[in-house]
Amino acid sequence: MSYSLDFRKRIFELKEKELLTYNEVATRFGIGMSTLMRWSKKLEPQLTRNKPATKIDMEALKKDIVEFPDAYQYERAERFGVSQRGIGKALKRLGISLKKKTLSHPRADEEKKRGVLGTNQEIRG
Repeated sequence: MSYSLDFRKRIFELKEKELLTYNEVATRFGIGMSTLMRWSKKLEPQLTRNKPATKIDMEALKKDIVEFPDAYQYERAERFGVSQRGIGKALKRLGISLKKKTLSHPRADEEKKRGVLGTNQEIRG
């Protein structure tokens, strides 16, 4: 939760008016000392974060997508050494959404697949 700019200004006006220390203000309003010190340097709330997007190399992720198009996010996360959520966010930044898996999965056994498809077709027919 972010405190309003008006509230922040009133706290510092009261501090000046009653000649209170930072510790007394912090105790009176239940605000941490580090918060008051940060406000004394910059009163306006910070609206954006200046943080690098990710530790995932986006070019390597694109290459991984081409090499393993049907890989799950947890598999990519293991290869990159990051969390599954991190991979999901990186894919979103690349504009890649979820897609259906293909029937020709590289690790799928063709014989088993034909057996399952044949069985399903017999049941329907």
